[in-house]
Amino acid sequence: MNIVELIREKKLLEAKKELMKHNAVDIAQLFEELEMEDVVRVFRLLPKDLAADVFTYLDREQRAHIVESITDIEISGIMEDLFMDEAVDVLEELPANVVKKILKNTSQDRRNLINQFLNYPDSSGGSIMTIEYVDLKKEMTVKEAIAHIRKTGIDKATINTCYVMSEDRKLEGLVSIRKLILSNQDVAIKDIMKTDIIYVTTLDDQEYIAELFKKYDLVTIPVTDNENRLVGIITIDDIIDIIDQEATEDFQLMAAMEPTEEEYLKTNVWSLAKHRIIWLLVLMISATFTGNIIKRYEDVLQSVVLLTAFIPMLMDTGGNAGSQSSTLVIRGLALGEIKLKDVFKVMRKELGVSLIAGSVLSAVNFIRLYYFEKVELLMSITVCVSLFATVILAKVIGGLLPMAAKKLKLDPAIMASPLITTIVDSIALFIYFSMAVWLLGI
Repeated sequence: MNIVELIREKKLLEAKKELMKHNAVDIAQLFEELEMEDVVRVFRLLPKDLAADVFTYLDREQRAHIVESITDIEISGIMEDLFMDEAVDVLEELPANVVKKILKNTSQDRRNLINQFLNYPDSSGGSIMTIEYVDLKKEMTVKEAIAHIRKTGIDKATINTCYVMSEDRKLEGLVSIRKLILSNQDVAIKDIMKTDIIYVTTLDDQEYIAELFKKYDLVTIPVTDNENRLVGIITIDDIIDIIDQEATEDFQLMAAMEPTEEEYLKTNVWSLAKHRIIWLLVLMISATFTGNIIKRYEDVLQSVVLLTAFIPMLMDTGGNAGSQSSTLVIRGLALGEIKLKDVFKVMRKELGVSLIAGSVLSAVNFIRLYYFEKVELLMSITVCVSLFATVILAKVIGGLLPMAAKKLKLDPAIMASPLITTIVDSIALFIYFSMAVWLLGI
């Protein structure tokens, strides 16, 4: 019999024994299978420290329901057991009335700290850091440092890296637990600490911080204020969440939607529509340029009706070519592989790729049209020359627009497939009709 069945049959003691065999993440996932009234009942079965861990992995609805259902003392116990960054994350996602109840049952000192964290800008280093770190003095010996870690480390987010501070809390160095264990006990911390420190400030953007973690293979990074005083650390688990969040946001922007952190199945249709309709309107209105170009060359189409048959192929190929380039450049910018100063390198590279791709596509298309579909020579040349020019422009534009967005302090992901396709469609039609007028003498 599985845990859910035990809970539904009210065999709570047996369920508790089974729950204790699992970690906090698995228990939180199990809660998703329970009815709301069972969630609180089972949550109360958990030991205090495990309950706090499970609480951080629950969704906002379950958290709010638990807070509204348990006693003030239980709320206080949960909040005191959470690391500061976890406590702040929890509060940011809950309704105002639930937050008010939590803060009312939190100690004054902790409440002051939470309020301080909540005042940091969203997505900044200060908003994602935690204050539970091991601090050492450079005058300490290795023996004294290890004793200090044993005494205080139980309540810290990590003890793998310890931070050396001066009397006025300025960051002076760091030392790993590995270094401490392998060093002579009588050696002073100042003689073994590392002084070339990678650090960030409370106002640095979380995306920049994530780049540092990747670049230097970090597990933690210290956070300082504007006077170089150590105020907290950021750990790798928070960075993984940020990378996931940023990637999700980019995918949503690339699909022409407003970013949202709400889960798809737990979001109502009105909210989903609201996040999509604005971009759909923008793209629909911008597509009128395509219609205007067709209207402008209406006489040309009436003279040579066959021209109409090749419009979809030109527009689709141009849109696909531009999307390929924009996707690669957007990803390169996100990973830090491409910088704004590389704009001419990107242009040269996309121009080279487009010349090759355009030549192959035009040659294959000419053979198809002229030899297999028996389209007259000038018409085949018109279509293929237009295709060649469209591919070149589409790839260059697709490569440069994300960089232009970055220069304007916008997210490059907005210059993805839907927008690129709309822009390239207009360009493809303009080139096509201009070539037709010139080569066919219409």
